[in-house]
Amino acid sequence: MSDMIIIGAIIGVFGFFVFTYFVPVGLWISALASDVKVNPLEFIGMRFRRVSPHDIINPAIMVKKGGIEIPLQALESHLLAGGNVMRVAQALIAAQKAGINLTFKQATAIDLAGRDVLDAVKLCVKPKVIQTPLVAAMAKNGIQVKAIAKVTVKADINKLVGGATEETILARVGEGIVTTIGSAAGHEEILENPDRISKTIQDKGLDANTAFEILSIDIADVDVGENIGAKLQIDQSEADMKIAQAKAAERRAMAEAKEQEMKALEQEMKARLVESEAQVPQAIADALRDGNMGILDYYTLKNINSDTEMRKSFSHLVEPPKPVRN
Repeated sequence: MSDMIIIGAIIGVFGFFVFTYFVPVGLWISALASDVKVNPLEFIGMRFRRVSPHDIINPAIMVKKGGIEIPLQALESHLLAGGNVMRVAQALIAAQKAGINLTFKQATAIDLAGRDVLDAVKLCVKPKVIQTPLVAAMAKNGIQVKAIAKVTVKADINKLVGGATEETILARVGEGIVTTIGSAAGHEEILENPDRISKTIQDKGLDANTAFEILSIDIADVDVGENIGAKLQIDQSEADMKIAQAKAAERRAMAEAKEQEMKALEQEMKARLVESEAQVPQAIADALRDGNMGILDYYTLKNINSDTEMRKSFSHLVEPPKPVRN
């Protein structure tokens, strides 16, 4: 009889520990006290699905106290999908207190999209200021203008899923700055009226298809940069000068090549003349030997050659008459 009692006690203790493992009694009592209806079988099911009951019951108690009805199965499904149930519960309560229409489905979608749903709700209540990097653009007169803008944005809870992020807002604002500066006739227009940039940007509706609503765009700093137009003209002049120098060098090289060619041709002609003159005595000798030329013809030829040489010498000595000026 005593053995049976001991065995029964052991089984009872073992059963108690098993029951308290599957059904956390303290958490169960807290849920019942908060009017969150949960039975022990649901705790056992959570354990088998490897879901911590604390991760489900605590958020359920929070939303129940906040006056929001969410089934335990919905919270567990979101947790199994990889979501942050506690963050969603906090966001739902914060949205309700701030008067923002946020449903459980929207909150879970934002959470599963990788965004912090609680921060998103806070951003709907408290706007955020983001600053663009230094944007430089050139006005029509060639002067560069640099500007920095501060953009005040508020999150749009209905566009957080699928809407563009802050980077898109900054990129669009930067593009608007470049367009406004580039359309100005001179940099003085931008320096005198910096609000021209913000007005032009706001009229473009840059917050379309984004997760934010632009409340205001303020120009934080405007400064004058380099004279890009003059620099481009200088670079163009230097390029034109180099092109002209290259063409002149090409013409000079062609002229030198032509001169060398003419000298070579002249040398060739002189060589041929010398060769021809060297053949004249031989031709005369052959003509005398063959009887084609008499001795009187030979002396006549010599006299003509002497007369020609004398005329050449006279032409070098006598200067040509200078022209008479009226």
